[in-house]
Amino acid sequence: MTNPALWIVSPATEIRKVDTPQMPHRIRNALLRTREYLTEAEVEALIAACRSNRRPDRDRAMILVAFRHGLRVSEVCDLQWTQVDSEAATLAVTRAKHGTPSTHPLTGRELRALRRLHRDSKSPFVFVSERGSPMTVSNFAKLITKACEVAGLEIKAHPHMLRHACGFTLANAGKDTRSLQAYLGHKNIQHTVRYTELAPTRFKGWWKD
Repeated sequence: MTNPALWIVSPATEIRKVDTPQMPHRIRNALLRTREYLTEAEVEALIAACRSNRRPDRDRAMILVAFRHGLRVSEVCDLQWTQVDSEAATLAVTRAKHGTPSTHPLTGRELRALRRLHRDSKSPFVFVSERGSPMTVSNFAKLITKACEVAGLEIKAHPHMLRHACGFTLANAGKDTRSLQAYLGHKNIQHTVRYTELAPTRFKGWWKD
């Protein structure tokens, strides 16, 4: 009995190579953007670009808080009023990706922005849509894209660049790596080192003239 799993191919049989469709390759971020962070001036330009939005107070505060506290997009969307202590001027930061939680001080600018939102808030979440539901990751991404266009920035911005902007801004200000690690909630310090490695102040004063 012939084994059905065996095929007998005669020498005259022509074997054709069938071309299999290739899966499209994702374009590397380095080819799309020359850098993966925003400068502090660019963040301020995004905030200013939200002045004519339908919800300017929410949009400006969302960008400011995400930047100042190095929040991931999910962290800023999930932010709740119970994490904001206006009397003590602190923010209880919970981190995604098993990051280390911490308590951050809130500046006067941030407190004023959050208090404006809290006055009319009926949700436990800090940043909500016009329907009262929490802001989503895609909504925040659209907000950043629009602000980038209005501000006329050449770089294509996305929400996670605000977290990187926080890291690079604080590294440029001379904050030590260990403190920066705790502030951003990194479990592995290698994730923090990249900010200090690219800080221009690292080589400041090497040339006298």
